[in-house]
Amino acid sequence: MLLTRAAVSSIIDDLKNRGIVDEIETDLTTSGRRPILLAIKPDFGYVVGIDMGATHLGFMVTDFSAHVLEEIEHPFSVTDGPETCLAKIDQYLVELLSHLNLKIQQINAIGMGVPGPVVVETGEVSMPPIMPGWHAFPIREHLEKFWQVPVSIGNDAEFGALGEWAYGAGRRETNLAYIKVGTGVGAGLLIDGQIYRGTTGCAGEIGHITIQENGPLCTCGNRGCLEAMAGGQAIARNARQAIKMGKRTQLSRLKPEKILAVHVAEAAHHGDHVAQEIITEAGGHLGIAIASLVNLFNPGMVIIGGGVSQLGDLLLDPIRKTVAKRSLNSAAKAVRITSAVLGRRASSMGAVVQATNLSLDRFLDV
Repeated sequence: MLLTRAAVSSIIDDLKNRGIVDEIETDLTTSGRRPILLAIKPDFGYVVGIDMGATHLGFMVTDFSAHVLEEIEHPFSVTDGPETCLAKIDQYLVELLSHLNLKIQQINAIGMGVPGPVVVETGEVSMPPIMPGWHAFPIREHLEKFWQVPVSIGNDAEFGALGEWAYGAGRRETNLAYIKVGTGVGAGLLIDGQIYRGTTGCAGEIGHITIQENGPLCTCGNRGCLEAMAGGQAIARNARQAIKMGKRTQLSRLKPEKILAVHVAEAAHHGDHVAQEIITEAGGHLGIAIASLVNLFNPGMVIIGGGVSQLGDLLLDPIRKTVAKRSLNSAAKAVRITSAVLGRRASSMGAVVQATNLSLDRFLDV
């Protein structure tokens, strides 16, 4: 819908009267009428972004212009179930706000990303493979009772796409995919400038594309899914198998049951050949799935995020080579594959963007 000049002026006046935006000075010199630039007022309020992963919990508190005041991460296990996990989230948030001398009443809105398919209308997850016991639990309703603050629940990969689009590698892109490689593997899809969620919130579940018909068992119950071949648990499993086979690696200094994907990534970064082979193999599997994604919706950019994304070309090269080999030539030439600029902060920052939008909608009665 196109707005008239009068309608735009009316909306801007309303935003200014409510103290949400203000005019800012500019050094731009143009012929004719001097342009008026607007900016959100940072002191309008505060928002919180939460990234709930399978094994970590990240918090970010910002002012209304997304300037980060504080961020913190805690170890976490989503398998503890909704009641226990949400109580911990409440405890950690109260402690963080106390540290900042803020009260929950000063928070305008909160966004939280979760590692599963989200039914946005109800604030629940639908049959999430790596979140046992969470199906149809009223997450948003539960948290809003805790805090008496508007809460928006979204998929963590979707929030990663939103964060990178707003403040990271994906700025000015209208068609992009954000691939989060953590314990699970998921994709956030931005199509024509809008997050695409699908009919039931399951869009972007790239981790459950079949890569090997009779491959390892996946948490979803199928075999050979991308997540079972290239997710964090798969990377750790392959490292343990390499040690069992007697391969020389720095990882043998660790107890096999203690090895995580992050340890493999660190060893690969420090030149460990076995770890590098494991990461390269994972990159090849990711490339197969991403090639299908590139053929399917022809994005201009694919952003690799999550715990192993900061390995740079060690992970990106096999992805790029596989995509170039398996995608249609015109689609492969048009896409740029890069690491997340925001790193592990992408989902938290996307949750902040969503919380800010929720707050604006609330104040403007949209």
